[in-house]
Amino acid sequence: MSNQPITLKTSPWGYWQNLHVWQKVLIGLVLGLIVGMVFGPAAESYLGWLGTLFLNAIKMLVVPLIFVTLVCGVTSMTDVHKMGRVGVKTFAIYLATTAVAITIGLLIGAVLQPGAGVGLEAAQAVEVQEAPSFIDTLVSFVPTNPIAALANGEILQIIVFAILLGFAINFAGEKAALVKNFFDAAAEAIYKLTDMVIALAPYGVFALMAATAGRYGLDVLLPLMMVIVAVYLGCILHILITLGGAVALFARLNPFQFFKGIVEAQLVAFSTTSSSGTLPVTMACAQHNLGVSKSISSFVLPLGATINMDGTALYQGICVLFIAQAFGVDLSFGQYITIILTSTLASIGTAGVPGAGLIMLSLVLTSVGLPLEGVAIVAGIDRILDMARTTVNVTGDAAVSVIIARTEGELDEKIYYAPAE
Repeated sequence: MSNQPITLKTSPWGYWQNLHVWQKVLIGLVLGLIVGMVFGPAAESYLGWLGTLFLNAIKMLVVPLIFVTLVCGVTSMTDVHKMGRVGVKTFAIYLATTAVAITIGLLIGAVLQPGAGVGLEAAQAVEVQEAPSFIDTLVSFVPTNPIAALANGEILQIIVFAILLGFAINFAGEKAALVKNFFDAAAEAIYKLTDMVIALAPYGVFALMAATAGRYGLDVLLPLMMVIVAVYLGCILHILITLGGAVALFARLNPFQFFKGIVEAQLVAFSTTSSSGTLPVTMACAQHNLGVSKSISSFVLPLGATINMDGTALYQGICVLFIAQAFGVDLSFGQYITIILTSTLASIGTAGVPGAGLIMLSLVLTSVGLPLEGVAIVAGIDRILDMARTTVNVTGDAAVSVIIARTEGELDEKIYYAPAE
């Protein structure tokens, strides 16, 4: 028998350091919920600033990350045919999954009847921002001043400018080699900065969840619990069946491994409610956990953070039925089709920032003649609903990047099936 004294091999801090990042984020999320429910509004007062600091840090990365990585993504695809093929597949899958999401939302709304017995007649009308026309939206894609677009965070304009600049660098050939090398180097620097910010995620998520739970509490949630249950149920079904099924069917990969690799981005999306804000984490998960190549992830994911809004579309379907049921309005089959088409198209123009879904909801309500007063009630719990739908949006982005990478032969299965870090 050894006479060596028994000592602890690892201190508590050592155990914490050895955890995977997603495990740390999950612990922070759960602890934040507990602290928020126990201390109420005081949690927001004392911890809200820390959550805001983390949000500012992660939003700081959005514009440079989208711009630099998209340019690199385009310049890495010197084959014009490949670029077109990847672009068409990306848009097609994004639109298809969005249409499925809104259909799931309508089915759940019809089955659960979340608006039955809810009197919205007493709700106060809200001032709703008018959605731009399709032509105005199309014209606004091209920036008149790309520097101003970068400064103001106009994501769609940044995407268009980055793609065009990437094409121009490819067409210029050797003369633009220095510019291409600059963007490649800048991308590596942004990736490293992203790693630094992601290291703060557990603490930022803890503060955000504590502030959110403290602000809302059960008093706000209970009266509209059926709406919350319907949205969360729809989001879970869409993630597991639609997105997980798509990964299994089209990429022929184990969907459970996919969910394991993307969980960190899901947790950050759930707490920040921003698809664009979660983009740095999504890209890190896609490349390091799922084996998606930089060229594919740099092109597909920034696009998805802007135009792929599965969760938003699903939420719109449930909320539209909630409002119709609450006002006693029976929708026709034609109106259901209108809701599906309008929500699918409207989701393309929905910016990946918190609260933008309410503007799109008003557009869908208007398309089928439902009263906009119902938005007032939904707005009261929008943050809670936004957490679920943003998680779906980010999961959809990652799933499409995996499918595209797999079909293009640019997915590393050794990384995909390795334990997530």
